[in-house]
Amino acid sequence: MRPALRLLPLLLLSLLSACRDEQAGPKPRAKALPPPARLRVLDAAPADLTYRAGTTFAGGAVRYLGTRVTPAVAAPGQPVQLAHYFEALRAPPQGWEFFVHVVEPGSGQMLINADHGFAGGVGPLGSWPVGKVVEDVHTVAMPSIPGRVVLGFWRGEERLAVDEPRAHAGDNRMFGPELGGALPPLPEYTMHRAARPPVLDGELEDEAWKAATPVVLRGSFDGRAVSPRTEARLTYDDQNLYVAFDVEDPDVWGTFRKQDEPLYTQEVVEVFLDANADGRTYNELQVSPHNVHFDAYFPARRQGMDLSWDSGMTSAVKVRGTLDEASDRDEGWRVEMKIPLARLAEVPHLPPNKGDRWRFNLYRLEHPERRREQGQSFSPLFVGDFHSLPRFGWLIFD
Repeated sequence: MRPALRLLPLLLLSLLSACRDEQAGPKPRAKALPPPARLRVLDAAPADLTYRAGTTFAGGAVRYLGTRVTPAVAAPGQPVQLAHYFEALRAPPQGWEFFVHVVEPGSGQMLINADHGFAGGVGPLGSWPVGKVVEDVHTVAMPSIPGRVVLGFWRGEERLAVDEPRAHAGDNRMFGPELGGALPPLPEYTMHRAARPPVLDGELEDEAWKAATPVVLRGSFDGRAVSPRTEARLTYDDQNLYVAFDVEDPDVWGTFRKQDEPLYTQEVVEVFLDANADGRTYNELQVSPHNVHFDAYFPARRQGMDLSWDSGMTSAVKVRGTLDEASDRDEGWRVEMKIPLARLAEVPHLPPNKGDRWRFNLYRLEHPERRREQGQSFSPLFVGDFHSLPRFGWLIFD
């Protein structure tokens, strides 16, 4: 729908202002049902609505009565039928098109774009009979995470006004039913204190790494096993957090050579740290195969990115292959990162106490054939945004 175009510069800015994810942006629309021969007109809405609304558009001209979801419970990816019911209380406004989105409640990010002509195009808003109930039926795929249906009407760069503030989030997309099931629990990583700090050489042969618990990253969007493989380990002492990545990669490459260049557009490993677990302030640190760094501080999710913040991080990278040579096959690359704890935002205790719990996530961006993009993470996000703080896992100091 056209109003989404107004958000495009903001979306692009948010994606390019830090790391990006291969799943960002609207998802494919569901397969359309065959359009009815004519608009279905009823005297009243069905009694078995899954979601009841009763809120209005355009100064009381049109009332959204609610939606029936069939089946009410379905596995992720399975087709679900949505039947929406509206009533024109007076002559409806002309020239408006219908839209339906499914969004992630926390971020508002679009999970499904189900825009379509009302009743398959045979029942535009301006044609609705006054005092009667009209029906629109279509299908969507059940999202893999909880989603919220939002709907309304658009014309050019406008959306038809929703009358009651409680019925929308300030964007004239009226709230509809909730879809999807519960998210899986957040993963935890118990981090053991290092008896001796590891030597940063990219080899990962130190006793500190041997004692650290390995964890394999999974698909960032759905939590599935992915290839090529990425293994990570974490440890700490009184002064520093240490993070290691062992990355399988048949083609190790990168073009950036300067601090804080957009490493997130190429191959990179990343650490996000929310030390006080408040779901707001956090730090982002990245290392490329060329051992180039990106670090930033955020006072809120995707807001106020501060590139002047200096993490003081040191790192080492060991490439197993020929860096930047696409004609042969590499084995991969290893990274060791030493991150001063005192430089991080809102650290509760220095040095950390046994039992301290931080929020964090680990990421890898891989670019097969240097074109496609694949995201991996410690805690699966189920949305296309590496900055999804509610899905950060738990880092437990042992």
